[in-house]
Amino acid sequence: MARTISYREAIDEALAQELARDESVIVMRENNAGVTTGLFRKFPGRVLDTPTSESAFVGAAIGAATRGQRPVAEVDFMGVCFDQIFDQAAKFRYMFGGTARTPVVIRTMYGAGAQHSQCLYPIFTHIPGLKVVVPSSPYEAKGLLIQAIRDDDPVIFCEHKALYDTSGDVPEDSYPIPFGEANVVRDGGDVTIVAFGRMVAVAEEAAKELAGNKIEAEIIDPRTTSPLDTDTILKSVGNTGRLVVVDEASPRCNLATDISALVAKEAFGALRAPIEMMTPPHTPVPFSDALEDLYLPDAQKVVNAAKAVVEYRR
Repeated sequence: MARTISYREAIDEALAQELARDESVIVMRENNAGVTTGLFRKFPGRVLDTPTSESAFVGAAIGAATRGQRPVAEVDFMGVCFDQIFDQAAKFRYMFGGTARTPVVIRTMYGAGAQHSQCLYPIFTHIPGLKVVVPSSPYEAKGLLIQAIRDDDPVIFCEHKALYDTSGDVPEDSYPIPFGEANVVRDGGDVTIVAFGRMVAVAEEAAKELAGNKIEAEIIDPRTTSPLDTDTILKSVGNTGRLVVVDEASPRCNLATDISALVAKEAFGALRAPIEMMTPPHTPVPFSDALEDLYLPDAQKVVNAAKAVVEYRR
């Protein structure tokens, strides 16, 4: 049975259900997101508060994963633990000929201003051996986190802080959402819009305005960037002939550039217009709220990009 809960509550519920289902699941928390607040007493000894030393407890989580545990580590500053993730967790299965498993989930947050806002999912997507998840709604957050905890590979689970208080329909029962299967959020035949995380809601807002101008946008939420559901994206562009990619990450070597290159290579003959990439500028994220609003893609910018590709004439 579905009911309306928040993105934060959906994550908390996924953790609670997996802790109850599997005694090998443990949670290591900084609690910056306000998640897990009710789990500490329910699962004594398995929900652990950590010091503000991300490199130490992420390394401990990765080590525990190699010894039969399924740790879920909550990390705010990811930059200080790249070595443990890139050079250890991502490599163990390959270093040991496929015999090693590292079922660790690293929950990381972005979108909270200045250095906390930067989107690191393109960096993690670049690293072979990692799976990368970018949930866009409470429903996606719960199902994808359940799948992440059950997965035998290291998973980077990227949560947008601006989504924590958003609400949506979420089933009470436990349900995994398979990785590598995109969600077609909205059907349309005029232009394909691919968006990630919070940008999915921005794309939906834009699509409503476009529909008023008799432009029907098809919105694709990839859900995971590694693995990436390339088939769904290419099929949609094959039908619409036009592509806009909305990515909150900075524009150099992000998912917008990656997907644009994929479509240009695999579906060039289907394109009726140049691909549009809607991203922030190549600058650090501003600390000022007013400047951050200017920095980020918004619905009007997506509308303008979609109109540009629809109205393009050779």
